[in-house]
Amino acid sequence: MNFDLEFVLVVGVFLTGVIWLLDARWWGPKRRKLAYEAGLSGSTGVADEKADTSIAPWYVEYARSFFPVLLVVLLLRSFVAEPFRIPSGSMMPTLLVGDFILVNKFDFGLRLPLIHTKILPIGEPQRGDVVVFRYPRDPAIDYIKRIIGLPGDTITYDGNKLYINGKLVETKAIGRFPGEGPNHLMGGATVEQEDLPRRNGTVVKHDILIIPGRPVPTGTVVVPKGEYFVMGDNRDDSNDSRYWGFVPQKNLVGRAFLIWFNWDFQDGQADFHRIGDLIH
Repeated sequence: MNFDLEFVLVVGVFLTGVIWLLDARWWGPKRRKLAYEAGLSGSTGVADEKADTSIAPWYVEYARSFFPVLLVVLLLRSFVAEPFRIPSGSMMPTLLVGDFILVNKFDFGLRLPLIHTKILPIGEPQRGDVVVFRYPRDPAIDYIKRIIGLPGDTITYDGNKLYINGKLVETKAIGRFPGEGPNHLMGGATVEQEDLPRRNGTVVKHDILIIPGRPVPTGTVVVPKGEYFVMGDNRDDSNDSRYWGFVPQKNLVGRAFLIWFNWDFQDGQADFHRIGDLIH
């Protein structure tokens, strides 16, 4: 069973907000009236706020304390940025196991919590963006990959060669991946720099991992309207669009842009050199 923090936050904000509102409009005034009638208001005839606070039920006190905190967290998480942890190596060498990242939630438009309906269009994903999305086969699971194909693109993957709209995406070998700690399984893989073209004429230069000789799928697809073709930077060890298809726009969560921490759960060590690295 997956823990849905967004659902918990929405329910928490709703319940604490309702309790706070009921207390402000009805329960509180009733308590102050009873306090006055009981002679707790003093000689001025005005209800004593301290007396009101002391007899407020515990759930009212909790609602007063938690409502603003939960509301701020929900707004930040829904419309500004959301943290995620990288649990697998499908995005090596760009992202490593143990990286904690921040995801920009407003680049692709503001969406309502839970129902994810877009309420304010702001921008559209670009080829080369590293994005978090809800896995199409199980939306309760979050995936992170790189956008390779935009709506209308023709994508051909032939072994380790990638073609976009009939043009080969250029790569060059730059070394070997060290594969330390929890990333040791990819040690020795070839690191290549890939020049991924964008529609505006610029190029996104990023590194990918290749394991020579490992079988990989081959095929050609046309990306449907409103959907995206994604791949992991760890090209030979990534469960991505080559295997299960496209990502609908409604499943996009946001664009990954920053590594804010790294913690190796296996060895219990942090890699402080990765803190603050931008994700390209």
